[in-house]
Amino acid sequence: MAFTRATGKHRAPSRLTRRSANLAGVAALATTGVIGTLASPALAADTEAPSVEDTGLTQIVSMGSLADEIADQAAAQEREAQEAAAKAKAQAKAEAEAKAEARRKAEARAKEAREAKERAAREAERKRLNSFRLPIAGSYVTTGYKTGGALWSSGSHSGVDFRAASGSSVVSVGSGTVVEAGWGGAYGNNVVIRMNDGTYTQYGHLSSISVSVGQQVTPGRQIGLSGSTGNSTGPHLHFEARTTAEYGSDIDPVAYLRSHGVNV
Repeated sequence: MAFTRATGKHRAPSRLTRRSANLAGVAALATTGVIGTLASPALAADTEAPSVEDTGLTQIVSMGSLADEIADQAAAQEREAQEAAAKAKAQAKAEAEAKAEARRKAEARAKEAREAKERAAREAERKRLNSFRLPIAGSYVTTGYKTGGALWSSGSHSGVDFRAASGSSVVSVGSGTVVEAGWGGAYGNNVVIRMNDGTYTQYGHLSSISVSVGQQVTPGRQIGLSGSTGNSTGPHLHFEARTTAEYGSDIDPVAYLRSHGVNV
């Protein structure tokens, strides 16, 4: 029995419908591996190859590329973060080393300054200890060395007399050790000091004595007060310079003081 179409105009299946059907068939045949042998010329002629858009491969490829791109960006960001961290660490280390070096240099400069100050202080003290001065500040000689007259048992003056009102401060002219402090006969109350350079100095006619034998004295150290004790005609200071502690070894006191830088 034959079937006939109903009367009226019938449309052929659309191209999209045919393509979908063909793609379904192609997919089925592809699973069996016989797509190449079973495709008839008519089927080949009627079936168009599916486009990339129709198969969805573009979307798959695009999504794969996007994932790779995101992964690459993430890796790049991680590398940048690691590089930034390493750079920050290196910078912090460099800054710490710079601060440590600056601190070391500052400490070295401070130490050098302290040492220089100490050296200067020691040098100043050395100069002070090696310096000489007048036995009475601001005084002057009233009777010179080797002046002749009956006032002296030897016939001449064995030292010099410095003008001094009674009670004036008498000081050691330099650094040394007291070897005599007390009554000295014609010298009255007197002090004899062995100076550090090996010479001796004597201070006579004192009204009082403020040092004792064995005591170390420095330039300007008060050893007593001026007076008129012993063989004296009035308040003054008798000053002698000697090569030994014994009477008779006297040398010119003015020349002695001047040789040590004292303006007499």
